[in-house]
Amino acid sequence: MSFSKSVSGTPKKNLMLFGGRAYPELTEEVAKHLNVSVTPQSAYDFANGEIFVRFEESVRGCDAFVIQSHCAPINQWLMEQLIMVDALKRASSKRITVIMPFYPYARQDKKHRGREPISARLVADMFKTAGADRLVSVDLHTSQIQGFFDGPVDHLWAMPLLADHVREKYADNDLTVVSPDAGRTKLAEKWADTLGGSPIAFIHKTRDPLRPNEVVANRVVGQVKGRTCVVIDDMIDTGGTIVKAVEQLLKEGAADVVIAATHGVLSGPAYERLENCGAKEVIFTDTLPIPVEKRFPSMTVLSIAPLLARVIQEVFEDGSVTSLFDGNA
Repeated sequence: MSFSKSVSGTPKKNLMLFGGRAYPELTEEVAKHLNVSVTPQSAYDFANGEIFVRFEESVRGCDAFVIQSHCAPINQWLMEQLIMVDALKRASSKRITVIMPFYPYARQDKKHRGREPISARLVADMFKTAGADRLVSVDLHTSQIQGFFDGPVDHLWAMPLLADHVREKYADNDLTVVSPDAGRTKLAEKWADTLGGSPIAFIHKTRDPLRPNEVVANRVVGQVKGRTCVVIDDMIDTGGTIVKAVEQLLKEGAADVVIAATHGVLSGPAYERLENCGAKEVIFTDTLPIPVEKRFPSMTVLSIAPLLARVIQEVFEDGSVTSLFDGNA
């Protein structure tokens, strides 16, 4: 038996893009920017809720990028992405990069009291066990999560995207960047620098540790009177914290309030609270799907797909992801 096909010394690199069922529109948009097609797959739930995934094309030797947005029901989509990674590993993919624009369980990144889990670390461990070589995420709740995964983690910023929108739209306004709590003041300083040296303020708040998602009292520290306040955060879940911040800023004489957040989780009454809180504009990226019924006239949703596509290209070509953020990522 003779083999006429010659063996090349340099194997051909092959980028393949995979998307979970949570937010296929985002995967399709990323695919358009990359000028590739999403790899076809069969994915469905069994009657008892178990998930099945099978790829319809060979993935042997490919550089696989698996996108999943972790919206509700978060445990289903987390499990689906883990199963996709396992299927790729067992089908001999060369490298598997997990892209989770919103990192699930990111708020459980440390123990506040005894006998609590560190679920963010558990998520990282599960992806490593499933076969992931690399993680990519946008605006982690805390940067320490990068250290939970035993491998490269690309921590992307949505701030340049959000800040460009604010700068273009409110160029003629006196801006103050407002952190919704003392813990986000470092991010507020970066925003202030990006917006050309705007002053910063923060909301000093107290919480009852036994009542999650509920703020007890607010006090504004900083110059806000007569200014357009840009309240920044990584995510808005129920909206309680951010709405109280907006009310407090308006009470203390802010001319206008603009809310800018990366992840629109928008659980329960969040969208109604945001619509009626008095904010001039609420800006999100589409790291998570925001359905039509949760949108309102003053909400702006910016696309994260161009950033994800550029990062995928850099990772695939063994380029620099940090350079996309002027060396600050």
